[in-house]
Amino acid sequence: MSVRQSLLAILDRGACYGSQLRAEYHRRTGAMVNVGQVYTTLERLERDGLVVGRGLDDEGRMLWEPTEAGRLEARTWLSTASQIEKRDEVALKIALAVTLPGADVDGILSAQRAAVRQALADPEAPSETTDAVSAAIVRAARRARLDADLRWLDDVEELTRGSAPFALSADRPRRGRPARSAL
Repeated sequence: MSVRQSLLAILDRGACYGSQLRAEYHRRTGAMVNVGQVYTTLERLERDGLVVGRGLDDEGRMLWEPTEAGRLEARTWLSTASQIEKRDEVALKIALAVTLPGADVDGILSAQRAAVRQALADPEAPSETTDAVSAAIVRAARRARLDADLRWLDDVEELTRGSAPFALSADRPRRGRPARSAL
């Protein structure tokens, strides 16, 4: 989930200061976000013309509001489908390992399987400040993805049977950075 769009969507409900945004994000999703990331994101949103500072609250904290462009971005994000991952680091690691001589693919699969099983065995308990329905949605999605990961690892094990690593290609790209000359 994009922290950027999430903060914009929360701000669409009303002006907030940074720590308040962090608390609202946690209350609504059950996920934690570093307060420094919230403030860095707010600075970027301001730079991009998506939020503006609306003065200080009674305790001297900067209140932020979305601009019309920010409201539009948040509403567009909420109304469009999202891909879970654009880049799957685990799949890329295993795909690479299959091609490398000496890589322990079975060991990698075993370690990944153990990590997924451990994650399944350690359910995240909702905090008292998290909305129960929101927390249940996030936990159910996590469990479904972890179950799917185990099935996928079984498929990968089948796919990698009989695969053979290979050496670097003899083909060389025409482009490349020239070596620095020793002066």
